[in-house]
Amino acid sequence: MVRIRLRRQGAKKQPTYRVVVADQHSPRDGRILENIGFYNPTTDPETVNIDAERASYWLSVGAQPSETVARLLKKQGVLVPATGSAAQAAA
Repeated sequence: MVRIRLRRQGAKKQPTYRVVVADQHSPRDGRILENIGFYNPTTDPETVNIDAERASYWLSVGAQPSETVARLLKKQGVLVPATGSAAQAAA
């Protein structure tokens, strides 16, 4: 399965992350399929830059975002929160 997740970059105690598309079984900082953005939680406010077009493409072909990436995508308006009876049944 393909996942959209974070890949750690930066120095010790100064993390920045790249938002990448990778196979579920590859290591966190291992082989990736595509780099679609970055996330810097140390700035105030946190810096997020994700290519919405590429993220939408990967979601449309079945890629699953991690919990953190899903939160970032919702904040940017790429991932629309699920509504309706299916979402209520899951909650």
